[in-house]
Amino acid sequence: MAQKDKAEEMAGQTKEISVSEFFEKNRHLLGYDNKIKALLIIVKEGVDNALDAAEEARIMPEIFVKVEELEREKYKIVIKDNGPGIVKANIPKIFGTLLYGSKFHRLRQSRGQQGLGVSCAVMYSQLTTGESTEVISSTGDGKTHKYRIKIDVKNNKPEILSDEVVDMDTWHGVQIMFICEGIYREHKQSILEYLKETAISNPFAKITFDSPNGKFDFSAGIDKLPDEPSEIKPHLYGVEVGILSRMLKATKARTLQSFLTSEFSRVGSTAANEIITKAGIVGEDGSPDGRLSPKRLTDEQMVSIVKAVKEVKLSRPPTDCLSPLGSDSVEKGLKKELNPDFITAVSRSPTVYRGWPFQIEVGLAYGGSIESAKFMRFANRVPLLYQQGDCAMTKAMATIDWRRYGLQGDKLPEGPIAIFIHMASVWVPFTSESKEAVASYPIILKEVKLALQEATRKLSLYLSGMRKAQYQQERMKIFERYAGDTATALAELTGRDADEIQVMINEIAKTVHEEALKTENGKEEEAPPVEVEGGKENGEEDEEAE
Repeated sequence: MAQKDKAEEMAGQTKEISVSEFFEKNRHLLGYDNKIKALLIIVKEGVDNALDAAEEARIMPEIFVKVEELEREKYKIVIKDNGPGIVKANIPKIFGTLLYGSKFHRLRQSRGQQGLGVSCAVMYSQLTTGESTEVISSTGDGKTHKYRIKIDVKNNKPEILSDEVVDMDTWHGVQIMFICEGIYREHKQSILEYLKETAISNPFAKITFDSPNGKFDFSAGIDKLPDEPSEIKPHLYGVEVGILSRMLKATKARTLQSFLTSEFSRVGSTAANEIITKAGIVGEDGSPDGRLSPKRLTDEQMVSIVKAVKEVKLSRPPTDCLSPLGSDSVEKGLKKELNPDFITAVSRSPTVYRGWPFQIEVGLAYGGSIESAKFMRFANRVPLLYQQGDCAMTKAMATIDWRRYGLQGDKLPEGPIAIFIHMASVWVPFTSESKEAVASYPIILKEVKLALQEATRKLSLYLSGMRKAQYQQERMKIFERYAGDTATALAELTGRDADEIQVMINEIAKTVHEEALKTENGKEEEAPPVEVEGGKENGEEDEEAE
């Protein structure tokens, strides 16, 4: 009897928690584990949303960010954009509900993915200062909606403290004001660094930053937005049993064959019948039973379909869901902010992991205003400033023999070099909810390494030319150093004027120097080959899927 009473007592203590309660208690999972980083994340979420909205509306982004210290470790953050704005009905849901958004279910490249970012910033603000978040939005119709919002953490719902409409001009966009705890610092993982790297990876955006230490302007380097990505359907290579089961229950397709051809990308009737046959779903005559209702499939048949997919050759998913920067934009972004002596960029062809398309882009900048090695990682044009050692991009860099390409350094290069690595994907495999590092899938490691090696080959040619030019310059200095003594000696032997002889020696030295430079420049350089252990060389056909 005592055990029964205890069990009933324990049962009475069991209750459901909301997602807001979970993240309120575990805010470190979202990156809010210290006050310096907290300010960065709030700015990051607001700026990322502003860039996404402007791009989707095909508006050249103009973003204003202000960080103001109100008192010790208490700051006001204002983020304003010129995007399309948010309609009145959606404002409370977007800012007051965790896991509410438009991007989770759409397979197309975007900065946000989970519907956590800006609502978690609202929750952090009210958790640390008790203050509400002010949201001002207009769609350009002359009416501006002004909300003060908190989150009802218990129920994961918005708590609207005030709602007013103000008649204004035709401004369109969103302005958000947070008041939160934080510490402002300017270092390699600061708000300033994030905005500078954002300006590099989004050279079409104009960003103004009013910081506690002064004002910074990041002007646009190009006047054209990247191509707008298209939405695609999921690919069968990335579908697991649980996902397939849920899709089968929700589908409007009447037959299994139409389900496979209509709910997934690049699956035709021939491939659908092959999958059905290999899964053992056949009629009495042994032909594929594609007319079977999707809702009547058993668990065993679902497992058989997932296994059969691995044995069928399917076309890759379409890649118009991606919107890479392109080599030219990468170079312009690096040149605009770093002003290097040498710059090059490489965009790999798209490939897939787990059925999801992705594309790697790499840029290298050398010399100029760059004083020490700088490594910049990006996912869908968003800078990744933390967890560098856990990221696939860093791990791929560490596999390259940099000395082979004329650079110093062991696992990472040293010297005045900046490395830009960008992953564009419909679904970036981050290692945590804070979205700070990319998971080390073998195909991702391979693509990053190939792109780095291709770009570094071009840099090695430039460095080789620099070294040879320096060698010829030193030879010229030696000629000039001894030209006077040589002219004096020849004058004593020949009786001619020493100054006249020195002019002749200088002319001969100059001619020899110019001929040597022409000879060196005319030689075809042999760059180190691209080597990837266990993989194909650059230029060959990529793997179909992992």
